[in-house]
Amino acid sequence: MDRRPPPETPPDAPAAALSTGAVARRLGVSPTTMRSWERRYAIGPERREDGRHRRWTPQDIARLELMCRLTARGVPTAEAARIARAQDLDARAVARPGTGVPRGNDTLPLGTVRPECRGLARAAVRLDAPTVRELLDTALAEHGLVTAWEEVIAPTLHAMGRKWASAGERYVEVEHLLSWQVSSALHRVRPAPGATDAPPVLLACVPGEQHTLPIEALAAALGEQALPVRMFGAALPAEALHDAVRRTGPRAVVLWAQSRTTADRALARSVAGIEWGLRGARGRSALLLAGPGWTGRAPTANIERLYGLRSGLDVIAALAGTVPVPV
Repeated sequence: MDRRPPPETPPDAPAAALSTGAVARRLGVSPTTMRSWERRYAIGPERREDGRHRRWTPQDIARLELMCRLTARGVPTAEAARIARAQDLDARAVARPGTGVPRGNDTLPLGTVRPECRGLARAAVRLDAPTVRELLDTALAEHGLVTAWEEVIAPTLHAMGRKWASAGERYVEVEHLLSWQVSSALHRVRPAPGATDAPPVLLACVPGEQHTLPIEALAAALGEQALPVRMFGAALPAEALHDAVRRTGPRAVVLWAQSRTTADRALARSVAGIEWGLRGARGRSALLLAGPGWTGRAPTANIERLYGLRSGLDVIAALAGTVPVPV
């Protein structure tokens, strides 16, 4: 294998070094844990700036990455640190996919993603709930809800789903822990104050559908836009859905279907035809279908499909006659 540096990198150029916080987000380890490992197991960086600030080189990160993989497989922390220190790791292993120590079968198939995704996935595989929570809150604070969802949270969830599907009954506990922490993080997003008498947006999963995280993200994002929301969550029965539309007179109804087996096109047509309000002044809600279960064209011309969180927000904001807040 050719191990020469890329052409644009001068052979003698010093490798970039990262701060402890940046490495923590990348690997899914809290800064406190990293400092504890450095004190107990001498698994810290080889250089510091001004004798105080830790700066992690690619070789330092590769060594720490190996330790994280070993602990995720159940190797005791002290033994994992000993093995990591003894490895002669390529300084470019972190920067160049496919080089360095093999990742093994306990990592998630993430592909090309933000470093935060890998850190979040590693913490989830270790069932390290406090670190998962910290990483989620950091991503939401630094990137905003929409970018954090589209570029950090959703790719990690999708990778977890692929891993679970290919590993039988393994990793179910990892998926449950990650899903719970994501849901909790979304519920911690505080909505902006808005008009309390404005028609709401009604969000619900179709009957039989238990996957709620995408519409929980939409609910949190609409709250940030100061748009009132009525969230009904998983598997809302058809009769209850009809009653909720008539009682609330929503601006729009968003129906989520994760799979084609739950996407009921007859139900969509019936919801689109519901009228509400006083006789002589009746109105109808816009019906928006969201989720991969709704394949093909919409059931009728007055029903619209939503594709992704960011574009979905734009569609709903247009229906509400508001200008979406930049996210």
